[in-house]
Amino acid sequence: MKADKDKILLLLKTARGQLDGLLKMVENDRYCMDISNQLLATQAVLKKANREVVQAHLGSCVREAFETGREEEKITEIMDLLDKMAK
Repeated sequence: MKADKDKILLLLKTARGQLDGLLKMVENDRYCMDISNQLLATQAVLKKANREVVQAHLGSCVREAFETGREEEKITEIMDLLDKMAK
């Protein structure tokens, strides 16, 4: 992985902490909107982590593929990822 490992780990640990909090919120029958807001916050952290990973991938792996004539493979890979993100 070419992304800043420490940054990604911090984001993922933050998301894990938020998920633990969400589990407690559900177990304690907290207000629905509070749970929903926490879910959105957790998704935002995961999206940020994913953006960091994808950005590093584009800047390294994809760049290298274009420089070595293997761009079709990476274009397909990125298009598949964009399809998943659109769902």
